[in-house]
Amino acid sequence: MNERSKFFKALLFILPALVILIIFRFLPIILSFFISFFDWGIAGKGPFVGLNNYLDIFKDEKFYQSLLNTLWYVLTVLPGTIIISMFIAILLNQKIKFKGFFRTTYFLPEVTSIIAISFVWKWIYHPKIGIANYILTSLGISPLKWLEESRGIFEMIFQRDLPKILEGPSLALFSLSIMTIWKSIGYNVIIFLAGLQNIPEHYYESAKIDGASGWQTFRHITLPLLSPTTFYVFIMTTITSFQVFAPVWMMTGPPAGGPLGTTNVIVYYLYDMAFNYGKYGYGTAIAFILFLIILFLTIIQKKYGEKNVFYE
Repeated sequence: MNERSKFFKALLFILPALVILIIFRFLPIILSFFISFFDWGIAGKGPFVGLNNYLDIFKDEKFYQSLLNTLWYVLTVLPGTIIISMFIAILLNQKIKFKGFFRTTYFLPEVTSIIAISFVWKWIYHPKIGIANYILTSLGISPLKWLEESRGIFEMIFQRDLPKILEGPSLALFSLSIMTIWKSIGYNVIIFLAGLQNIPEHYYESAKIDGASGWQTFRHITLPLLSPTTFYVFIMTTITSFQVFAPVWMMTGPPAGGPLGTTNVIVYYLYDMAFNYGKYGYGTAIAFILFLIILFLTIIQKKYGEKNVFYE
């Protein structure tokens, strides 16, 4: 069989998947990019406006607010997810009883519908009957209006007015971040466990013989050899955090994005523009701006973050 025959035979095998990708992935992207250059509304295709939709974005104060909200969300979720997931993975990697049970328990939120989880956490955060405020009052702490508080958490902690950019995420946005961290722990724990189990045992044996403490072992062996896994989790968590939508839509309405727009993240804002206001051209332009932001940050992370990744 010549090379040409092999190529067409291979193409025949991948053709069904390729057709599905073209129809449901590539064509919608191309069509969306086309729509972003028109004043496309509910009635259909409008006049060609060129780059006006993109230029209007940079004059839109609500876009900048949604971008700031998204950045605060990412900066909250990212360290929390990595630190807590790594800590739990290290615990589960020890010789403990019921290890399989604990691993299954931590992974359950990952396979649970985000809609169901959002409903449950909305009840947890309820200002009157929620378990979160029940725990706070049991500890002698005043109850909080979790999903209804628009003040930034730093403003609330320091009890003083701060510049808007230094106020921190609103308590409502911070509450969503806590839920997201809890939801994503299961998947990341599995990833970290896989990374931990790939570390050769003889490194730990040598460290034990040399009298290294637990912290020294973690700092000089576990952390460096786990860096490829940490780097992967870092990039993937950044990407998924920028794309958050369902918790905002389910937990902060009506109208979603409140209170006072402090949970109005980029993906919800483009959804709002496109499907609530019928500005499809403007909404798709925001989507492509978001794509460029994520692409830029991923390239930066790969360029500078990979320097600190240690491959055995």
